[in-house]
Amino acid sequence: MNEPVKLLTIGGSDSGGAAGIQADLKTWTVLGGYGMSAITAVTAQNSLTVQNVAWMTPQFVQSQLDAVLSDYGATAVKTGFLGREELVIAISAVLQKYRPAHIVIDPVLVNHRGQQMFPDAVRQLYLAYLLPIADLVTPNLGETAVLLQTSPIDSYAKLRRAAMRLHQIGAKNVLIKGFLDGEELVDVLFDGQTFTDFHQPHLETQNTHGSGDTLSAATCAFLAQGLSLADAISQAQQFTHRAIQHAANWQLGGGHGPLALFSNK
Repeated sequence: MNEPVKLLTIGGSDSGGAAGIQADLKTWTVLGGYGMSAITAVTAQNSLTVQNVAWMTPQFVQSQLDAVLSDYGATAVKTGFLGREELVIAISAVLQKYRPAHIVIDPVLVNHRGQQMFPDAVRQLYLAYLLPIADLVTPNLGETAVLLQTSPIDSYAKLRRAAMRLHQIGAKNVLIKGFLDGEELVDVLFDGQTFTDFHQPHLETQNTHGSGDTLSAATCAFLAQGLSLADAISQAQQFTHRAIQHAANWQLGGGHGPLALFSNK
Protein backbone atom coordinates (compact mmCIF):
# COMPACT_ATOMS: atom_id res chain seq x y z
CA MET A 1 0.00 0.00 0.00
CA ASN A 2 1.39 3.42 -0.96
CA GLU A 3 2.03 5.88 1.82
CA PRO A 4 -0.52 8.72 2.04
CA VAL A 5 0.50 12.32 1.52
CA LYS A 6 1.19 14.08 4.83
CA LEU A 7 -0.94 17.14 5.54
CA LEU A 8 -0.84 19.55 8.46
CA THR A 9 -3.61 21.86 9.63
CA ILE A 10 -2.91 24.79 11.95
CA GLY A 11 -6.07 26.13 13.50
CA GLY A 12 -8.77 25.94 16.11
CA SER A 13 -10.70 22.99 17.49
CA ASP A 14 -14.47 23.10 16.98
CA SER A 15 -16.22 21.14 19.73
CA GLY A 16 -19.24 20.81 17.43
CA GLY A 17 -17.13 19.05 14.80
CA ALA A 18 -18.31 21.16 11.86
CA ALA A 19 -15.38 23.47 11.19
CA GLY A 20 -11.75 24.05 12.16
CA ILE A 21 -9.32 21.21 12.45
CA GLN A 22 -12.16 18.69 12.66
CA ALA A 23 -13.39 19.66 9.20
CA ASP A 24 -9.84 19.56 7.83
CA LEU A 25 -9.03 16.13 9.26
CA LYS A 26 -12.33 14.62 8.10
CA THR A 27 -11.77 16.01 4.60
CA TRP A 28 -8.25 14.64 4.42
CA THR A 29 -9.27 11.20 5.65
CA VAL A 30 -11.93 10.93 2.94
CA LEU A 31 -9.40 12.08 0.33
CA GLY A 32 -6.77 9.57 1.43
CA GLY A 33 -4.35 11.94 3.17
CA TYR A 34 -2.62 11.56 6.51
CA GLY A 35 -3.83 14.50 8.58
CA MET A 36 -1.89 16.10 11.43
CA SER A 37 -2.70 19.17 13.48
CA ALA A 38 -1.33 22.03 15.55
CA ILE A 39 -4.08 23.54 17.66
CA THR A 40 -4.15 27.30 18.17
CA ALA A 41 -7.33 27.48 20.24
CA VAL A 42 -9.98 25.20 21.74
CA THR A 43 -13.52 26.46 21.32
CA ALA A 44 -16.78 25.64 23.05
CA GLN A 45 -19.24 25.96 20.20
CA ASN A 46 -22.25 24.40 18.54
CA SER A 47 -24.43 25.17 15.54
CA LEU A 48 -25.77 28.32 17.20
CA THR A 49 -22.86 30.11 18.81
CA VAL A 50 -19.27 30.13 20.01
CA GLN A 51 -19.61 30.14 23.80
CA ASN A 52 -15.96 30.24 24.84
CA VAL A 53 -12.40 30.11 23.52
CA ALA A 54 -9.21 28.94 25.25
CA TRP A 55 -6.06 30.06 23.45
CA MET A 56 -2.82 28.12 23.22
CA THR A 57 0.39 30.02 23.88
CA PRO A 58 2.68 30.81 20.94
CA GLN A 59 5.35 28.62 22.57
CA PHE A 60 3.00 25.64 22.73
CA VAL A 61 1.81 26.09 19.14
CA GLN A 62 5.44 26.29 18.05
CA SER A 63 6.20 23.11 20.01
CA GLN A 64 3.39 21.29 18.22
CA LEU A 65 4.67 22.44 14.85
CA ASP A 66 8.28 21.54 15.60
CA ALA A 67 7.26 18.10 16.89
CA VAL A 68 5.32 17.28 13.73
CA LEU A 69 7.50 18.90 11.08
CA SER A 70 10.85 17.73 12.49
CA ASP A 71 9.71 14.09 12.38
CA TYR A 72 6.83 13.46 9.98
CA GLY A 73 7.26 16.52 7.82
CA ALA A 74 4.34 17.67 5.66
CA THR A 75 3.90 17.96 1.93
CA ALA A 76 1.23 20.62 2.39
CA VAL A 77 0.13 22.86 5.25
CA LYS A 78 -2.97 24.99 5.69
CA THR A 79 -3.80 27.57 8.32
CA GLY A 80 -7.23 28.40 9.64
CA PHE A 81 -8.28 30.05 12.92
CA LEU A 82 -5.22 31.92 14.23
CA GLY A 83 -6.66 35.09 15.73
CA ARG A 84 -3.74 36.36 17.83
CA GLU A 85 -0.89 38.58 16.71
CA GLU A 86 1.78 36.51 18.43
CA LEU A 87 0.42 33.30 16.91
CA VAL A 88 0.59 34.70 13.37
CA ILE A 89 4.22 35.71 13.89
CA ALA A 90 5.24 32.38 15.47
CA ILE A 91 3.52 30.27 12.83
CA SER A 92 5.05 32.27 9.98
CA ALA A 93 8.51 31.77 11.47
CA VAL A 94 8.09 27.99 11.73
CA LEU A 95 6.72 27.66 8.19
CA GLN A 96 9.67 29.64 6.84
CA LYS A 97 12.01 27.35 8.77
CA TYR A 98 10.61 24.08 7.39
CA ARG A 99 9.38 25.33 3.99
CA PRO A 100 6.71 22.74 3.10
CA ALA A 101 6.07 22.33 -0.61
CA HIS A 102 2.57 23.86 -0.42
CA ILE A 103 1.18 26.47 1.98
CA VAL A 104 -2.51 27.38 1.87
CA ILE A 105 -3.58 30.33 4.00
CA ASP A 106 -7.29 30.42 4.80
CA PRO A 107 -7.62 33.79 6.57
CA VAL A 108 -10.33 33.15 9.16
CA LEU A 109 -11.07 36.75 10.12
CA VAL A 110 -14.87 37.06 10.18
CA ASN A 111 -17.71 35.05 11.70
CA HIS A 112 -20.53 33.52 9.67
CA ARG A 113 -22.38 36.86 9.81
CA GLY A 114 -19.40 38.58 8.16
CA GLN A 115 -18.34 40.46 11.29
CA GLN A 116 -14.62 41.03 11.95
CA MET A 117 -13.54 38.92 14.93
CA PHE A 118 -10.05 40.19 15.77
CA PRO A 119 -8.11 43.43 16.29
CA ASP A 120 -6.82 45.19 13.19
CA ALA A 121 -3.24 44.25 14.08
CA VAL A 122 -4.08 40.63 13.23
CA ARG A 123 -5.17 41.70 9.75
CA GLN A 124 -1.98 43.68 9.26
CA LEU A 125 0.18 40.72 10.31
CA TYR A 126 -1.62 38.44 7.86
CA LEU A 127 -0.61 40.83 5.11
CA ALA A 128 2.98 41.14 6.31
CA TYR A 129 3.78 37.63 7.55
CA LEU A 130 1.45 35.09 5.93
CA LEU A 131 0.41 36.26 2.46
CA PRO A 132 4.02 36.52 1.22
CA ILE A 133 4.78 32.88 2.11
CA ALA A 134 1.48 31.46 0.82
CA ASP A 135 1.17 29.48 -2.38
CA LEU A 136 -2.54 30.17 -2.17
CA VAL A 137 -4.68 32.46 -0.01
CA THR A 138 -8.42 31.63 0.13
CA PRO A 139 -10.53 34.44 1.64
CA ASN A 140 -14.29 34.63 1.31
CA LEU A 141 -15.93 37.93 0.41
CA GLY A 142 -16.09 39.17 4.00
CA GLU A 143 -12.49 38.24 4.72
CA THR A 144 -11.38 39.93 1.50
CA ALA A 145 -13.09 43.16 2.55
CA VAL A 146 -11.45 42.96 5.99
CA LEU A 147 -7.99 42.23 4.59
CA LEU A 148 -8.18 45.20 2.25
CA GLN A 149 -10.27 47.47 4.53
CA THR A 150 -12.76 48.07 1.74
CA SER A 151 -16.52 48.29 1.40
CA PRO A 152 -18.36 44.98 0.83
CA ILE A 153 -17.37 43.04 -2.30
CA ASP A 154 -20.75 43.28 -4.04
CA SER A 155 -19.82 43.09 -7.71
CA TYR A 156 -17.68 40.92 -9.93
CA ALA A 157 -15.58 43.94 -10.92
CA LYS A 158 -14.83 44.71 -7.25
CA LEU A 159 -13.93 41.08 -6.69
CA ARG A 160 -11.40 41.12 -9.52
CA ARG A 161 -9.86 44.36 -8.30
CA ALA A 162 -9.60 42.91 -4.79
CA ALA A 163 -7.84 39.79 -6.06
CA MET A 164 -5.34 41.95 -7.92
CA ARG A 165 -4.67 44.03 -4.80
CA LEU A 166 -4.05 40.93 -2.67
CA HIS A 167 -1.62 39.67 -5.30
CA GLN A 168 0.16 43.04 -5.33
CA ILE A 169 0.48 42.89 -1.53
CA GLY A 170 2.31 39.59 -1.81
CA ALA A 171 0.00 36.62 -2.29
CA LYS A 172 1.26 34.36 -5.09
CA ASN A 173 -2.22 33.05 -5.95
CA VAL A 174 -5.55 34.38 -4.69
CA LEU A 175 -8.84 32.45 -4.57
CA ILE A 176 -11.80 34.60 -3.49
CA LYS A 177 -14.69 32.35 -2.52
CA GLY A 178 -18.44 32.56 -2.59
CA PHE A 179 -19.56 35.27 -5.04
CA LEU A 180 -23.26 34.78 -5.75
CA ASP A 181 -24.03 35.27 -9.45
CA GLY A 182 -27.70 34.55 -10.03
CA GLU A 183 -28.23 30.90 -9.18
CA GLU A 184 -24.53 30.09 -9.16
CA LEU A 185 -21.69 30.50 -6.68
CA VAL A 186 -18.43 31.57 -8.27
CA ASP A 187 -14.94 31.19 -6.79
CA VAL A 188 -12.38 33.34 -8.63
CA LEU A 189 -8.68 32.51 -8.90
CA PHE A 190 -6.05 35.11 -9.84
CA ASP A 191 -2.45 33.97 -10.39
CA GLY A 192 -1.00 37.39 -11.17
CA GLN A 193 -1.82 37.20 -14.86
CA THR A 194 -4.99 35.22 -15.45
CA PHE A 195 -8.43 35.03 -13.84
CA THR A 196 -10.11 31.62 -13.67
CA ASP A 197 -13.73 31.25 -12.57
CA PHE A 198 -15.07 28.11 -10.89
CA HIS A 199 -18.87 27.78 -10.97
CA GLN A 200 -21.22 25.63 -8.91
CA PRO A 201 -25.01 25.76 -8.43
CA HIS A 202 -26.02 27.66 -5.30
CA LEU A 203 -27.72 25.42 -2.72
CA GLU A 204 -30.36 26.89 -0.40
CA THR A 205 -29.41 25.45 2.98
CA GLN A 206 -28.11 26.71 6.30
CA ASN A 207 -25.91 23.63 6.65
CA THR A 208 -22.71 25.21 5.38
CA HIS A 209 -20.73 25.49 8.63
CA GLY A 210 -17.17 24.55 7.75
CA SER A 211 -17.56 24.88 3.98
CA GLY A 212 -14.66 27.33 3.70
CA ASP A 213 -12.44 25.07 5.79
CA THR A 214 -13.43 22.09 3.68
CA LEU A 215 -12.68 23.85 0.38
CA SER A 216 -9.23 25.04 1.49
CA ALA A 217 -8.41 21.66 3.07
CA ALA A 218 -9.45 19.75 -0.03
CA THR A 219 -7.43 22.09 -2.24
CA CYS A 220 -4.45 21.53 0.04
CA ALA A 221 -4.83 17.76 -0.28
CA PHE A 222 -5.16 17.78 -4.06
CA LEU A 223 -2.09 20.01 -4.39
CA ALA A 224 -0.12 17.57 -2.23
CA GLN A 225 -1.29 14.73 -4.48
CA GLY A 226 0.27 16.50 -7.47
CA LEU A 227 -2.64 18.23 -9.18
CA SER A 228 -2.15 21.63 -10.77
CA LEU A 229 -3.56 24.57 -8.85
CA ALA A 230 -6.56 25.00 -11.15
CA ASP A 231 -7.36 21.27 -11.09
CA ALA A 232 -6.92 21.13 -7.30
CA ILE A 233 -9.37 23.99 -6.81
CA SER A 234 -11.87 22.52 -9.28
CA GLN A 235 -11.79 19.12 -7.57
CA ALA A 236 -12.01 20.74 -4.13
CA GLN A 237 -15.00 22.85 -5.15
CA GLN A 238 -16.84 19.78 -6.46
CA PHE A 239 -16.00 17.87 -3.27
CA THR A 240 -17.32 20.71 -1.10
CA HIS A 241 -20.47 21.11 -3.19
CA ARG A 242 -21.29 17.41 -2.80
CA ALA A 243 -20.71 17.63 0.95
CA ILE A 244 -23.14 20.55 1.22
CA GLN A 245 -25.65 18.84 -1.06
CA HIS A 246 -25.64 15.63 0.96
CA ALA A 247 -26.24 17.54 4.21
CA ALA A 248 -28.73 20.09 2.86
CA ASN A 249 -31.72 18.58 4.68
CA TRP A 250 -29.99 17.61 7.94
CA GLN A 251 -31.18 18.96 11.26
CA LEU A 252 -28.32 17.97 13.57
CA GLY A 253 -28.56 21.12 15.69
CA GLY A 254 -30.67 24.21 15.99
CA GLY A 255 -28.65 26.46 13.72
CA HIS A 256 -25.82 26.62 11.17
CA GLY A 257 -25.23 22.90 10.55
CA PRO A 258 -22.23 20.89 9.27
CA LEU A 259 -21.42 19.32 5.91
CA ALA A 260 -21.63 15.62 5.06
CA LEU A 261 -17.99 14.68 4.53
CA PHE A 262 -18.20 10.91 4.83
CA SER A 263 -17.53 8.78 1.74
CA ASN A 264 -17.73 11.89 -0.41
CA LYS A 265 -14.71 11.41 -2.68
